Amino acid sequence: MPPRGIAVAGCGIAGLAAALLLHRDGHRVTLFERFDHPRPLGSGLLIQPTGQAVLRALGLEAELVARGAPVTRLVGHAGARCVLDVRYAALKRGGVGIGVHRATLFGILHAPVRASGIAVETGRDITGCRDGRLYFADGTRTERFDLVVDAMGCRSPLVPTTPPLAFGALWADLDWADGFIPNALQQRYRGASVMAGVLPIGTPHHAKAPRAAQFWSLRGDRHADWRATGLAPWKDAVASLWPATAPLLDQIVDPQQLTFASYAHRTLRQPVADRLIHIGDSWHSTSPQLGQGANMALLDAYALALGLRRCRTLGDALGEAIRLRRDQIQLYQLLSRVLTPVYQSDGAAIPWLRDRVMGPVSKLWPFTAVQAALVSGTVGHPLARLGLSE
Repeated sequence: MPPRGIAVAGCGIAGLAAALLLHRDGHRVTLFERFDHPRPLGSGLLIQPTGQAVLRALGLEAELVARGAPVTRLVGHAGARCVLDVRYAALKRGGVGIGVHRATLFGILHAPVRASGIAVETGRDITGCRDGRLYFADGTRTERFDLVVDAMGCRSPLVPTTPPLAFGALWADLDWADGFIPNALQQRYRGASVMAGVLPIGTPHHAKAPRAAQFWSLRGDRHADWRATGLAPWKDAVASLWPATAPLLDQIVDPQQLTFASYAHRTLRQPVADRLIHIGDSWHSTSPQLGQGANMALLDAYALALGLRRCRTLGDALGEAIRLRRDQIQLYQLLSRVLTPVYQSDGAAIPWLRDRVMGPVSKLWPFTAVQAALVSGTVGHPLARLGLSE
């Protein structure tokens, strides 16, 4: 396919990766971002072997490994019961997850975008897209592009509004503390309505020593009450569930240190329209239980670039990109819907079964290998479909 003029809407993980891949393939790329200065939102991410493969293809994996933290296990306890113990060693081809601050991954992708000279227009609040043109809140519009890539996430103005899931999470970026497994994502549960977690995220650019992402599950309709009540009662609740978090909690002195993240379940039936394709959370968004969001975004970006390489017409290229990704996306969307109530819900029966049935059974073969494959994102062989090495 000859070079195309492509607008990428959104400077998140999906948008930056897509812009970089398409630019390197010779397309004329312009990035549009609503913030005056592109910046990441959120805290910790777990980059799975699938996401690592895309970064490897971009020549960026080494910096991820240097800045992030290797994660070899996911461990969850409900009281004294170990109800979750996923080990990457159970994977046939091995591998680890990489815990990383979202800002770190943003920087890893943003630096080569800037160095490559890709045009970036900031302060552009997008309100619509028609016939290859983006429309902005100030009444202006762009020239006509051959293709618009919507990478603006689950709240993209170019897709139908989706109500958030009942539960979100509070996130904090803190100095690492003793008392935690250094290469594990650890979680503590009380039923399915109370969950705390600690994820090692390596040493971000803004830090001089290893950091941790601490998170706490919280219903979205209780966030305002949480802010009004103050930090002390919340700290008491976290410490009573997990006393080892005390050194982390001592670092939190201002509610502004905590970011509330909300989530939504949505999959567009048709992610392609005239001169438009949705990727990442704009196409498919889920709860964070399987930790696939950023990884899926990276895979989508690579599939789009591959479709444009393989096909002679734009319609065929977009169809190929969707074909390469649709099966795995549908599978993980289904799994996310099934598993979300297991870890984030107000029910009592499901967490009871989790703790007394699912926990013990999950430690037996072949469930150990199945869990590792699900968490690593390798179910459905998405890398083989894209010609990427595991």
